Amino acid sequence: MTEPITVLLADDQALLRSAFKVLVDSEPDMRVVAEAADGAEAVELARRHVPDVVLMDIRMPGTDGLAATRAICTDPALAAVRVVMLTTFEVDEYVVQSLRAGASGFLGKGAEPDELLAAIRVAAAGEALLSPAATKGLITTFLAQGEERGRPAGPAARLDALTVREREVLVHVAGGLSNDEIGERLAVSPLTVKTHVNRTMAKLGARDRAQLVVAAYESGLVRPRTD
Repeated sequence: MTEPITVLLADDQALLRSAFKVLVDSEPDMRVVAEAADGAEAVELARRHVPDVVLMDIRMPGTDGLAATRAICTDPALAAVRVVMLTTFEVDEYVVQSLRAGASGFLGKGAEPDELLAAIRVAAAGEALLSPAATKGLITTFLAQGEERGRPAGPAARLDALTVREREVLVHVAGGLSNDEIGERLAVSPLTVKTHVNRTMAKLGARDRAQLVVAAYESGLVRPRTD
């Protein structure tokens, strides 16, 4: 039997954590392994349990979700842990910083139960979790920050290490296409696409597809649509 997806809940609202726990534990393929009331506790519990996915509230007292996400995503021992940010607002500066810190994506607290469960599964599979509406605002923020501060060092600064095909795949990843959809566009198998994606992540030092999206837009390889 396949092991269930393990989940760590981090939110300062006890009632919300309880609701999330009931929802997650009701699914046969996932279970909550720990609950944290603030960012510092979330980091401690993540190191203790090494969950597959952390549902992290952005705004918490003391150590907030942003600092906790950065601590988790920069810890080599937690390289396999995926963080999904929970926020009242779909797009804000904290979300941008969270993705830069290594979060796999974010979800509004008003999301439907099925959306939350799907988000956990998507993150556990290593996919980017960015809704179309949120992505549009996110990209605008990234570009505005890039104009103010210049292009950041990191994954976006190493695109010259990519092959022509890897760049092509990266463009499609930034467009939100799945491996199957990219394979159809390029007339190759999804497995071949997956290989290109994995090599691209390795070359850019990206944890997952969400960071590939960040790199594609920050580097200027992809520009947002204006329509």
